[in-house]
Amino acid sequence: MNIIQTIKPFETLSTIELYNIMALRQEVFVVEQNCPYLDADGVDIHAQHLMLIDEQGKLIAYTRLIPEGVSYEGYTSIGRVVSSPSVRGKGFGKLLMNRSIEAIKAIFGTHLPIKIGAQAYLLAFYENLGFKSTGEEYLEDGIPHIKMIRKWS
Repeated sequence: MNIIQTIKPFETLSTIELYNIMALRQEVFVVEQNCPYLDADGVDIHAQHLMLIDEQGKLIAYTRLIPEGVSYEGYTSIGRVVSSPSVRGKGFGKLLMNRSIEAIKAIFGTHLPIKIGAQAYLLAFYENLGFKSTGEEYLEDGIPHIKMIRKWS
């Protein structure tokens, strides 16, 4: 499958791109995970938006790349990590995160580590990408999460 990667700041997203991002996030986080939450949290306007798009033009995976000081002081961050149910189990989650880590490096540099709030059931997935747990689980919107940090080697 030929995948197109696009990274854009919020103000350059087309209305169609923004619609597709919000639709995918709602499909997975709100409907599939049965988690009503305020998705429009003010972070998107500060973030770079990484989109993986298939040959038919469908958004299949997405993250937002967040500069230091928006979500965490002293850290950049990757958030709203989501893959379409149609591509699950095909390695796109790992591809998405590897590309997101490389994009953080290219956009923000390596002087600050990356901090994420990971869903706890994905702990091993993120550990395999170089993230380390920083503490106890906590509930966010009713879902167990854990803070994790990835330092640059």
